[in-house]
Parts: sequence; structure tokens; C-alpha cells
Amino acid sequence: MTKKALIAMSGGVDSSVSAYLIKEQGYDATGITLKLFDGEKDKSKEKTCCSLDDIDDARSVCRKLGIPYYVYNFKDSFRENVIQRFISAYENGTTPNPCIDCNRYIKFEKLIRRADELDFDYVVTGHYARIEYDEKSGRYLLKKSVDLSKDQSYVLYSLSQAQLAKTLFPLGSMTKNETRQIAEQLGLVNAAKKDSQDICFVPDGDYAGFIERYTGKSYPNGAFVDESGNVLGEHKGIIRYTVGQRKGLGLALPCPMYVKRKDLERNEVVLCRNEALFSKELIAQDVNLISCDKIEKPMRIKAKVRYNQSEQPATAFELPDGRLKVVFDEPQRAISKGQAVVLYDGDIVVGGATIV
Repeated sequence: MTKKALIAMSGGVDSSVSAYLIKEQGYDATGITLKLFDGEKDKSKEKTCCSLDDIDDARSVCRKLGIPYYVYNFKDSFRENVIQRFISAYENGTTPNPCIDCNRYIKFEKLIRRADELDFDYVVTGHYARIEYDEKSGRYLLKKSVDLSKDQSYVLYSLSQAQLAKTLFPLGSMTKNETRQIAEQLGLVNAAKKDSQDICFVPDGDYAGFIERYTGKSYPNGAFVDESGNVLGEHKGIIRYTVGQRKGLGLALPCPMYVKRKDLERNEVVLCRNEALFSKELIAQDVNLISCDKIEKPMRIKAKVRYNQSEQPATAFELPDGRLKVVFDEPQRAISKGQAVVLYDGDIVVGGATIV
């Protein structure tokens, strides 16, 4: 019996080529776009992933491929699970990662549930990563993309075993150039379309402005202080700053200084010199392990604490309360609460968690 696959299509080239490859592999393919927010109101359409133009592109590709196409409205879920989490993180002094939340709560929770309801065997996305079943451990493994320059395994660490079993990543063994070439050969309308950038619901990159418009709230000015509490100047609202930031502080200082932390109770942004941003250890909670069920003893791994960081040698410990402790061989710069730490064993994702 032919397996049925539901392809999540953003309107971009990656998901479009994924749809083509899945159909070529003999699956009964259906394309869908998730309507997540009203992106068509923004003029920076090339940076979004659910504008009306994107929907038109996805529909055009499905028509060319001869497969059905639908739009699912997930705006309420996206507002609750991604946008509200994003705002709450900034209001509570942490640094959010909305792409991880979107993958976790929308694309691989809500969408797989919808696929089950409609009797689809698999959900397909255009992510650059690989899924393999390991006979020895009896577990599904998440692995890096063959094209390391496009690898997206970091933002996929929260996938469960059940979700990995229901997911296909057709591009995991391809390079981006190969993907573009296939799109060009097929004459797809989006073959040369730019990749989406930044956060899809903040296409202009002004996170603080978005939060103020969305909530209707204003965030009061306060003091920039050094680590000794000396006042260095006035900040323009605590949501405007992230750990490690130097640019945009609006201060004339005798030496370069960076955001080290935010004191919510005092409404202060604490600044430090660059060398004070480095630390060797972190604690993380909300752990999801993929390649193993538990970390029984100290595990040598490589870890990264932000998407575009190179992996760093470290040792991971599972604490009695279920949280992770990661100790790096060398101090790491600007480890930020709210970001993810993802652990790797070669090209295999061991798991990940949220830094606290």
C-alpha cells in the first residue's frame, strides 16, 4: 500500500524540492502551508515564511508537481506557543529561540497530530538534517546534514522518538547547491528565491519594537551599571538588550563594554568587559535526549550554545533532578539563559536542553 506523506511547504525552494523528491520516491504526497501569522502585512516579504506571496509560490509548485495543496490555519497555536513565549522570555530577562519553539510546538507537535488525524504516514519538511534508525539501540537518531554549512540539527534537538519515526528530511543528504539545481531543472517558480532570514514574525529585526506594538506596553528606562553597581548611563527599556551585546547601547565609554546580565527587580542592565563574559559551566533544564535514554555517567561530547557557534569539547552530566550540567574544556563567551545547549557525538545529536 502506498505510504502517504504530508509536506510542510513554506513557499521556499527547500520545501518545494522536498515535495518533488518525496513524490519521486513513490509516496502519495500532499503539500500544505501552515498559516502562522499575518505576514502579508509586512513589506519585507522575502524574509517571511507565510506571506500571501509564499502561499502563492507553494500552491504554484504543487500545481506543477500535480499534488494536492491546502493551507492550515495554526495562527492561534503559533501565537500561544511561539510569539507569547518569545515575549515572555524578553520580559523575564532571557534570550528566546523561537525557531526551536516553532519546530517543537507547531511543526512537529500540532502538524504530526493533524497528520495522524488525516491518516498520513509521514510529515516531510525541508530541513537539512538526517534521521536514521539504529538497530542496536532500537532508537531513531537525529544526525547532522551532509551539507554542514546548512545543518539545522541544532533547532531540531527537541524531537521525540515518536516524532522522528513519523518525519522525513529528504534534503539531509544533499547540498544546498544540489537543491537549487533541481529546482532550476524543474523550472520551479521559487528556484532562485532567497532563504528566509531572522525571525519570521519580526522581519525588520526590531524585536523590542515588535514586542511594544504587540503587547501595547511600554518598558521603562533604567540604569546601565557596571559589575560594582556604578551607574554608566540610561538604558531605553530592558527588553532591548541581550547578553553579549555591545552595539546599540548608546554610551560613550572609555573601553568597550558588553551586556552581562539584566536585573529585572532593579530594572538595570549590567555591563562588563569582554573577558567577564566567559564561563566554563552551564545548567540546563527541559532536557530531551535522542541517542540515549539517560546519561548514566559523565559523557564526553561536543556542545554548542547558539545556532551559529562551532561545537566545543565538553563533558555532560545528568543531575539527580534530571537537569543537565555541561562543563566546557575552555571558557565560552556569552552563554545566555533561554538559549539551547545541544550535545553532539560526532554527527549524532545526543540531545539538548534550555540553558537556565
